Amino acid sequence: QVQLVQSGGGLVQAGGSLRLSCAASGRTFVMDAMAWFRQAPGKERESIARINWSGSSTYYLDSVKGRFTISRDNAKNTVYLQMNSLKPEDTAVYYCAAAQLGVVRYDYWGQGTQVTVSS
Repeated sequence: QVQLVQSGGGLVQAGGSLRLSCAASGRTFVMDAMAWFRQAPGKERESIARINWSGSSTYYLDSVKGRFTISRDNAKNTVYLQMNSLKPEDTAVYYCAAAQLGVVRYDYWGQGTQVTVSS
């Protein structure tokens, strides 16, 4: 099993920045890609960023591209999401997730953290 523990988040004014962290523990050697998702009230959970094991490949949802940056430190088993130029529409619960080697789905999830952007 892999456990993911998130930190960061909170309340910020529009235009501000936040950084989310997601630390993995347990059988981290089975981990491959990691990702960040978010779910706003009344909306479905959406994938906003993902990164492969080496960090050489990343994906961003169009609405966050250029503002958010995903990165990982495999020595610390941690993935980060740097969020800049935050907008009220970024308000949501944010989740990190990890996929296992050779598996095309995210089996491990963080506990979620609230990000609220005030206008």
